[in-house]
Amino acid sequence: MLKILIPTIMLVPTTWLAPTKWLWPTTLAHSLMIALASLLWLKSLSETGWTSLNLYMATDPLSTPLLVLTCWLLPLMILASQNHTALEPINRQRMYITLLTSLQIFLIMAFSATEIIMFYIMFEATLIPTLVIITRWGNQAERLNAGTYFLFYTLAGSLPLLVALLLLQNSTGTLSLLTLQYSPTPQLASYADKMWWASCLLAFLVKMPLYGVHLWLPKAHVEAPIAGSMVLAAVLLKLGGYGMMRMMVMLEPINKELSYPFIIFALWGVIMTGSICLRQTDLKSLIAYSSVSHMGLVAGGILIQTPWGFTGALILMIAHGLTSSALFCLANTNYERTHSRTMALARGMQMILPLMTTWWFLASLANLALPPLPNLMGELMIITSLFNWSNWTLVLTGAGTLITASYSLYMFLMTQRGPLPTHIITLDPTHSREHLLIALHLIPLILLILKPELVWGWTA
Repeated sequence: MLKILIPTIMLVPTTWLAPTKWLWPTTLAHSLMIALASLLWLKSLSETGWTSLNLYMATDPLSTPLLVLTCWLLPLMILASQNHTALEPINRQRMYITLLTSLQIFLIMAFSATEIIMFYIMFEATLIPTLVIITRWGNQAERLNAGTYFLFYTLAGSLPLLVALLLLQNSTGTLSLLTLQYSPTPQLASYADKMWWASCLLAFLVKMPLYGVHLWLPKAHVEAPIAGSMVLAAVLLKLGGYGMMRMMVMLEPINKELSYPFIIFALWGVIMTGSICLRQTDLKSLIAYSSVSHMGLVAGGILIQTPWGFTGALILMIAHGLTSSALFCLANTNYERTHSRTMALARGMQMILPLMTTWWFLASLANLALPPLPNLMGELMIITSLFNWSNWTLVLTGAGTLITASYSLYMFLMTQRGPLPTHIITLDPTHSREHLLIALHLIPLILLILKPELVWGWTA
């Protein structure tokens, strides 16, 4: 555990002490080495499932894929941000990298925490760097508004969780994930108990986000700089799913009726946000809404509490993290050249940047869940387990997949095909840095086809 965490913490002094011209290469090389070292976590040999177990932190098959995704993303964020921060004063560039690093430190501690209170503190701590990144390096004047939305939605959701955790500590005497699953679960008789149950999950449902409490996400995504969007889509939304999986183990023999409204909201959100994507003009906003729709499926898969649902949710979270992040990087390469996120103003890109179109095509296909990709594995497992739970869910999930395919193709055709607008005269050619960036997103995704048991979670 520490052989990843200590180098990550040491990235902060590295960032501040590196000479100006070597700042980006050193931080990139350092973070890439951490990312490669983190792949060792995937090799788990213990019989109990828990590895690198110490007093406060441990990894198990559920948290390992998310931890590796977190470590994998930092070098990619550094690669993506290099161009648009190039004009900033050097101290601000250092500050930017420091914030990204601190985000990774908090996320590693959140995903590997064995105490729920430590998980809660790190869950909240990720708010601070993200908020600073959005409000300080965002694009438009709306960014303060977006930061406020982000902060208040997440805080309003997670304060009841703190009260619920304190109550749980009082009744069971422990908050350790290792022992909680064996402690007797509370029988939910009174309304207060049902409130406790809801507050255990509300924070994570806001973070996922569930349709209905999702309004902070498109705002935050659209205003955030590229690294902010990447880390939000790829890792921060997964904190919600991970927290729900961890809490569901304790809320196990629950009256099944309590999760009905949440499942209905999640599945209805898949259709609603997909339909919103179909009439979206803003590229980043479209990708952000598509995240809400995918995470709605994940929420549904977790809430029905079946092994297939859990496995599908974890696979879909990892696959969506890589796909969504790649789409944001592609949107950013367009934005850096045309300085507009409106799709109608920057279309026909295939004429000028043909290789970039190939990446767009692959990322769009991954987003609509093309057969061998992990996105499809996750979606199919969730849809199957939901269908097994109730036949009516097939109507909602089926419509959702059709709409997903429609808006993914619509996004690809709008940005890449068609006549080139006359106002686009000179564009920079693509850089090898950008191709490397997208390749490092999509190659792991394609390699996961060959060995999906790495991200199966507990069922493996």
